Amino acid sequence: MDQIVFVSHCILNTASKVVLYDLSAAGAEEALRLRFVSVALDKGIQLIQLPCPEFTLYGANRWGHVSNQFDTPFFRNHCRRILEPFILQLKEYLQHPERFKILGIVGIDGSPSCGVDYTCYGDWYGSFEERKDLEGTLSTARLGDGMGVFMHELADLLQAEGLADQVPLRSLYADEPHKCMDLLG
Repeated sequence: MDQIVFVSHCILNTASKVVLYDLSAAGAEEALRLRFVSVALDKGIQLIQLPCPEFTLYGANRWGHVSNQFDTPFFRNHCRRILEPFILQLKEYLQHPERFKILGIVGIDGSPSCGVDYTCYGDWYGSFEERKDLEGTLSTARLGDGMGVFMHELADLLQAEGLADQVPLRSLYADEPHKCMDLLG
């Protein structure tokens, strides 16, 4: 029986992430990402890559954002639209339990889009050029409880299709590595 995990895009393609200038900040997350992928591959678990809503809407040269900025009807609509083919795939796999087992979906905690238990918030908006206290604005970014916008839309779609109880949502988060690793068994 094939075991399947749907994963946030950047678990398999870190080139899609916002450019980080302080790579040391990503060290623990990167180590967990590599461990997660390695264990999944070693166990023969199939990985299905979800699309990155930030990359598909804003591209590679985007600024970092907070979830408040993505919490708009426009971004939510974009998320639903790009998720539709994946919901269909998920439903097809679930219709054949003798051949496939969906282990779950793994997001990235801290992401404004793909956070499952934690996302980032902040008071970011407007033009940078007229800001008198840009550092003060940037310092409002904080990690808090809640889902990123993309994962929230995914959870809503799963609920609407009656699949929420069949497909656990987990996250890759360096401070709580068991959340994604336990999914792999």
